[in-house]
Amino acid sequence: MIASRRVLAGLLAVLGLAANQPASAQAPVPSVSLVTYGPGQVYWERFGHNALVFRDPLSGRGTSYNYGMFDFEEADFMLNFALGRMQYQIAAEDADEEIAWYRSEGRSILEQELNLDASQVLALKAYLETNLLPENRRYPYDYFTSNCSTRIRDALDKVLGGALRKQLTSPSRGLTYRLLADALMSPDAALMLGIDLGLGPYSDQRLSFWQDSFVPMQLMQHLSDVRIDDPSGASVALVRDERVLAQSRWPDPPFLPPDLRWPFFAIGIVFGGLALFLRQRSARAWARRSLATLGAGFSLFTGLAGLVMLGLWLFTAHQSAWANENLLIMNPLALLLVPAWCGSARSNWSAGRFTRGLLVAIALLAGFALFSKILTSFEQANLAWILLTLPIHLALAHCASSRQAR
Repeated sequence: MIASRRVLAGLLAVLGLAANQPASAQAPVPSVSLVTYGPGQVYWERFGHNALVFRDPLSGRGTSYNYGMFDFEEADFMLNFALGRMQYQIAAEDADEEIAWYRSEGRSILEQELNLDASQVLALKAYLETNLLPENRRYPYDYFTSNCSTRIRDALDKVLGGALRKQLTSPSRGLTYRLLADALMSPDAALMLGIDLGLGPYSDQRLSFWQDSFVPMQLMQHLSDVRIDDPSGASVALVRDERVLAQSRWPDPPFLPPDLRWPFFAIGIVFGGLALFLRQRSARAWARRSLATLGAGFSLFTGLAGLVMLGLWLFTAHQSAWANENLLIMNPLALLLVPAWCGSARSNWSAGRFTRGLLVAIALLAGFALFSKILTSFEQANLAWILLTLPIHLALAHCASSRQAR
């Protein structure tokens, strides 16, 4: 009888211990993967995308956490976009539905299963769930420093105790924000040129692997080389397994953008030479009208471009566009020359003192822009734009000074 009571007491003790165990010890820990989606065909898809997928080992169902959600219908979206005050947010979605959608879009999909222990998996999930709370889900977005990829990078680094940042801070391939942005946008040439023109010297800093991980495909590559300590203290690869889920239907973007220096210089020489040729034929109406169109069009383009750059610097939070050295070759004051060039189509036109002085001043600034490339304090990689515009600035200044004596 006493023995039976002891057995019963033992069973009750075991059951009590089991009941007091935390749920995490009873339920299987989900696997965690970084899923990287390659570039798409729409301009906002050119940088690619990524997400963290937690998959239940029993049911196989997965939840995808990504920080790339935005809404075109949001109040003042375009105004906030222009001012650099965009708000993005995290979302949790069915992983299989998300992967199927990207596959239907023809984008590449690569899954990297991460070698995280149970405590790290649970800490990562808790961090993401906290971010999902209504008061936390939105964050200030920046193309280079705070986007869908950097947020995932930071979350992983947090649960890894800083191991990720420690290993990715020193290595560098010499890439810059400008090189990566131009390369990824190169399929849309006009958009690539617009972005390149609007980027200032901030975008030309040499990036570490940690910094260039703002591009999802870069983060994907870097994680393959990261090693962490497992619970026993042994060094293991962060990526346990890697699977290609879909191949892209589109050509891969180039590693580097095209070198535009010589093509731009050739274009600048052609238009500068054309201006001089038309000035020599200025006795003819067609030549005067053509020169007037060239001068007015060029002044309008450079003036408006300079006005936009100045506005981005003074009135927006787009840090990558501040202090743009292209203002030396695209001066907002060039807009004051448009009426003068329009009037130059008249046979009796001669440039006034103000027009001549302004043209000379703008040409001198463009010449200084070229000279500045040997100065260490002028770091912006804009030589191509200087080579494009300087010959035209010089030619137009010469045309105005020559025609004023008529």
